[in-house]
Amino acid sequence: MKRFLQDFTKKELEEISRPKFRAKQIFSWLYSKYITSYREMRNIPKDLIGELERKYSIEPLKIIKVESSIDGTKKYLFELSDGNSVEAVLLLMKAEEYHEDGVLKHHARYTVCISSQVGCKIGCSFCLTGKSGFMRDLSAGEIVEQVRLIKKDNNIASNRRLNIVYMGMGEPLDNLEEVAKSSKIFSDPDGMAISPNRQTISTSGLSSKIRKLGEKNLGVNLAISLHAVDDSLREELMPINRAYNIKSIIDAVKEFPVNTRKKVMFEYLVIKDINDDLKSAKKLVSLLNGIRAKVNLIYFNPYHGSIYQRPDKKDMLNFQKYLISRGVLCTIRESKGLDISAACGQLRDK
Repeated sequence: MKRFLQDFTKKELEEISRPKFRAKQIFSWLYSKYITSYREMRNIPKDLIGELERKYSIEPLKIIKVESSIDGTKKYLFELSDGNSVEAVLLLMKAEEYHEDGVLKHHARYTVCISSQVGCKIGCSFCLTGKSGFMRDLSAGEIVEQVRLIKKDNNIASNRRLNIVYMGMGEPLDNLEEVAKSSKIFSDPDGMAISPNRQTISTSGLSSKIRKLGEKNLGVNLAISLHAVDDSLREELMPINRAYNIKSIIDAVKEFPVNTRKKVMFEYLVIKDINDDLKSAKKLVSLLNGIRAKVNLIYFNPYHGSIYQRPDKKDMLNFQKYLISRGVLCTIRESKGLDISAACGQLRDK
């Protein structure tokens, strides 16, 4: 199978598209003009176009289906070149607004939730994605193309910034090298120019890989899917905890390079009568002592066949209130795209 042109960083493209400035031109065509064919690269010599076309595909994936939610969320089903499929989600964080005189007040603000694997090895008991098992890792180009096609499909101009979260299908740190490479492609100023500050890599807690990610010093945000405050419950929810227990995760996070203006995000999926009590909140505060942390409380999103239930709103608020009273920054993430199964833990290749 051919490699994809989107698999290459600009520096790598400089080596295969001499002279070097051609790489910048190719990046512009791909990530600013969203072209879909080599023939659209009008300032690239025909002999170079022919060489690239013979060696590298320009279509890592294609949009098969788009579902739209009443809250503005869109879920994308992509088909890969080998017939596998993955999903990604476009979240409308803030709608476009205008002044009374019709002048634009601010553009729409988006977050794109992208996949890094076909399926997932982790097997969390509450997550639908892992029920289909694991097929393979995505290449950097297949990861990047999710955002490129979503921006193109929604007419999001190349100079309009958005946020990227590696929280779709798969465990990003289980595909660390390709994920890291995609992050560099996203942030290239001649490409999408999406700052590392706008990129968040989420992990179920592969502590050894958290250290390796830190060593790469990409400047991205780190999010930890914690979901439990003791090993016995976390092993029930996330079997990966047998290999990477809570202490190993906390130790790795304490070593992770964090910009003084940033915090490490801890995702805490709240499940009714499982981990929604104040005793758990107290343990969580103790665990996070000494870490510049922010906690995101997430409602469990039910799906057919699940044994777990969505928590009561009052319990979510009491949990949040306790954390804040102890000096821990805490927000409740409202589930988006529930009506199209696009919320956390609901993605699954169809």
